Amino acid sequence: MGKNVKKAFICAILSLVLLSGCGIGYGEEKEEPVTEAENEDLIVVGFSQVGAESDWRKANTESMVKTFTRDKGYELILEDAQQKQQNQITAIRTFIQREVDYIVLAPVTEDGWDTVLTEAKDAGIPVIIVDRMVNVSDPELFKCWVGSDFELEGRKACEWLRAYCESKEIAPEEVNIVDIQGTAGASSQIGRTKGLKDAVRANGWNLLEEAAGEYTQAKGREATSRLLRKYDNINVVYCENDNEAFGAIEAIEAAGRRVGNNIAAGQIMVMSFDGVSDQAIDYAKSGKISCIGECNPLHGPRVEKIIQNLQQGVTPDKYEYVDEDIFSGDSTVTSIEVDDEVYTIKILGK
Repeated sequence: MGKNVKKAFICAILSLVLLSGCGIGYGEEKEEPVTEAENEDLIVVGFSQVGAESDWRKANTESMVKTFTRDKGYELILEDAQQKQQNQITAIRTFIQREVDYIVLAPVTEDGWDTVLTEAKDAGIPVIIVDRMVNVSDPELFKCWVGSDFELEGRKACEWLRAYCESKEIAPEEVNIVDIQGTAGASSQIGRTKGLKDAVRANGWNLLEEAAGEYTQAKGREATSRLLRKYDNINVVYCENDNEAFGAIEAIEAAGRRVGNNIAAGQIMVMSFDGVSDQAIDYAKSGKISCIGECNPLHGPRVEKIIQNLQQGVTPDKYEYVDEDIFSGDSTVTSIEVDDEVYTIKILGK
């Protein structure tokens, strides 16, 4: 039975109940008649979100909730996967059973989606991927993807570091980096890690170790504390999101070390990605975070535009990349160049 037929059937039953006048006893409130708003034909969107592990993720969810409202003609069904892919697979199957109009997926990791996305395709429900990508055998399993170029984010941040060190006459062999990585297998982790590794090889820096931070402040603090005990020459902590950076700063200061740009004088430079929260921006202004590669979380309006195009029979671009800035509170580097493209550094005032 199609969704519209089901709605008509339910409305007919409700009308019969109201006309009968039965079931209203003493002390019970009379049921209100079904309103026009309750019968309106809303576009139902099922959104499987990774979780709420970071400030970026919370802002991303808020953008979707504010966009897909009933007064704009939508019903949003939000499912928080709590960082577990199996929870997302279960949510997608629930969306299919409920015959939603669109499925929006922010995947935990890239792999493992072929089966459930095939089920969605067979059910005739378009799937839109946001933020992280999916690695599937059939590209027709999703209509389009919208998000950030995570490898470019990493390359831009590393080019900022190269230019900064060159300006301060810091030799490449004196740059000793640890990488606090994001969720293993996520597109953001893969891209930002690759950006760093390529830069390490190209510039002759020392990458001492990679450690799991899982995009959380607690894991970032834990990993950095361990690495500080293991290495006494760390002078750059490359965090793959802001929350990890907050934890890294806590660990550095707890160890009696100083956070800052002046690595030649023994300070430890913290680099980060996202730039979503006020705390991250304040830390960049004060020099606690030296450089932030922006990752824009406001995908709600972008997804709505895609859905509206699909409603009108317009095929969206398969991949839609978001333009992003790079922030610093230090004016030493004002611009960088990556792949013949010049990017102006957004200098944050104190």
